[in-house]
Amino acid sequence: MTKNVQGQAMIPRVSLLWLLIGQVLVILPHLLHVPLWLSVLWLVCAGWRVQVFRMRARFPNSWLKAGLMFGSAFAVYLSRGSLIGLDAAVALLITAFILKLVEVRTRRDALVLIFLGLFAVVTSYLFNDSLVAALYSLLPVLALLAALLGLHQNSVAAQPWSTLKLAASMLAQAVPLMVLLFVLFPRLEPLWSLPQPTDKAITGLSSSMSPGDIAELGQSSALAFRARFVGEIPAQATLYWRALTLPHFDGRSWSVSQRVEGRSPQWQAQGEPLDYSIIMQPSTQPWLFSLDTGSSAQTDIRVMSDFRLQRSTPVNRAYQYQARSWPQALRQPSLALKEQREFLQLPRLGNPQTREWAQQLRRQYADDADLVNALLRHFNQEPYHYTLKPAVLGRDSVDEFLFSSRRGFCAHYAGAMVFALRAAGIPARVVAGYQGGETNQAGQFVQVRQFDAHAWVEYWQAEQGWQTVDPTFQVAPERIERGLQEALQDEADIFQGDVFSPLRYQHIAWLNQLRMSWESLNYSWQSNILGYQGDSQQAWLKQWFGELNWQTIGLVLVLGLILMVALLVLWMFKPWQQQSDPVQRIVQQFQRAMQRRGLQRDMGEGLRSFEQRIAADLSPAQQLAVRSFVEIYEQQHYAEQVLDLGALRQALLQVKKAMS
Repeated sequence: MTKNVQGQAMIPRVSLLWLLIGQVLVILPHLLHVPLWLSVLWLVCAGWRVQVFRMRARFPNSWLKAGLMFGSAFAVYLSRGSLIGLDAAVALLITAFILKLVEVRTRRDALVLIFLGLFAVVTSYLFNDSLVAALYSLLPVLALLAALLGLHQNSVAAQPWSTLKLAASMLAQAVPLMVLLFVLFPRLEPLWSLPQPTDKAITGLSSSMSPGDIAELGQSSALAFRARFVGEIPAQATLYWRALTLPHFDGRSWSVSQRVEGRSPQWQAQGEPLDYSIIMQPSTQPWLFSLDTGSSAQTDIRVMSDFRLQRSTPVNRAYQYQARSWPQALRQPSLALKEQREFLQLPRLGNPQTREWAQQLRRQYADDADLVNALLRHFNQEPYHYTLKPAVLGRDSVDEFLFSSRRGFCAHYAGAMVFALRAAGIPARVVAGYQGGETNQAGQFVQVRQFDAHAWVEYWQAEQGWQTVDPTFQVAPERIERGLQEALQDEADIFQGDVFSPLRYQHIAWLNQLRMSWESLNYSWQSNILGYQGDSQQAWLKQWFGELNWQTIGLVLVLGLILMVALLVLWMFKPWQQQSDPVQRIVQQFQRAMQRRGLQRDMGEGLRSFEQRIAADLSPAQQLAVRSFVEIYEQQHYAEQVLDLGALRQALLQVKKAMS
């Protein structure tokens, strides 16, 4: 190994090349969530290290390294506002990964850098665990393995492409062991966790709703969740995915109640239930999505008092759960007076015209159901318009919407109807969630996107419980029956915030089919691979092993590892491809005959040398027989004469007779 000017062993050129490539591949996906100045830092450090290799620069001294370390840590603090938390921790890791490059002197330093890079590859899954991210992660792993192989000075390690080919072969050999450990190794809860950022910008529903909030979601094609049903997929018009109830109104926005409890509400199951599983995308919120009236047997999910499903911890990464719903259930046939007052709450002042109109309806319709139907007829018969671009409303927003602009999105209609119902003395609340979804024919599941966000109305009647109505259906029934794009086809591009959205090209049949197939593949990845956790692993293992016995599973795991290693050894040496040489078999028989007389041939010793060495220990007849065998072998093996196994066997027979 060559030495540098300071007498230190230098890293081989091939290894340094793959280290630089590996760093680029490791850092690239992290650029979405680390400060961009880290890319500049890498360019500086990489250029510096190349100049050191070319002996045009020196390694940094201790003071300079300390300055780089503390300066970079301070820059991370300024960029993230803290050195604690997931984003800051990953930024510090990438910073250390970059700075380590400029001080790599020996093979040991290179090993530290390679192992640090492999750990950084794993941390990228904290931000993106999609199929594309998993496939991409193979590239930096390959580059780092090639760098590891390049540290060894041999004919293979000196060639970049040969090193990469060997690294790919090693990675392929590790795949069976990886699959075995993935299937059988028990899923354990993490021993530590990092604080998740609560202010991370993730598109989705929030705990409060102003009239324009859901309209903003209507311009995003980001995926919210996917659902697969047991049996046929229900009609789109019936798919109301509940997320939150918003009973509190401050005159401008609707928000969740601070009194929502974790106790199960009163309800009675009626009709046939729907069973389905949902894979929910990260939302940083604890609430889940379900059809009415939903429940789940999973231990970390509970039904809140407003019928929503909620997880014990926020959903910070893709989360799969099973649920069952009874769409025809009777929900809370009785409601305490305190709860009724909560669902009649209105600000003391504001929207006087709507209040007066509601009182007129109350005097006209004594029955609550008749009054609700009158409101729905009003939305259906009056010139209201469904749009993503409503007019800006002033202080009395409900009055202005109902009697002036008459243009709005679902939140406008739901909020206005709940206000009117409450003003008429009927307990009511806004429900926020999603409606409908796109059926993926390739995978037979429903995929719900942010533009499917929706708000509707629930009102309460004694002995009949909560009833669901949707004023938006009265204004734009195509929104409920065929989706947002059909309802707003005359408006400007609703995906103006998603320039590269593949949904823009749904009219091209083959592109749309390709999109459906790719999304089906992603669903399978999330369901079968990422969803193979805890309960699903135990359920799968019970199918194979019956009663779950971890000792038996551990034994199977050990035996499986031994079998995998044995198969790997066989694959590497390929004994079935080694053709047996009949001449060598005869030579082996000759050696065994000599061994019986105590004459052992040394490893690597030629037959002629062996014959000359043992000649003094043999009788003249034995010497003649051995010399004759060696001469015939040499003629067969070296003189390229026509193979005559009969002559060689005859000579071997003479040796055996002479020795006996």
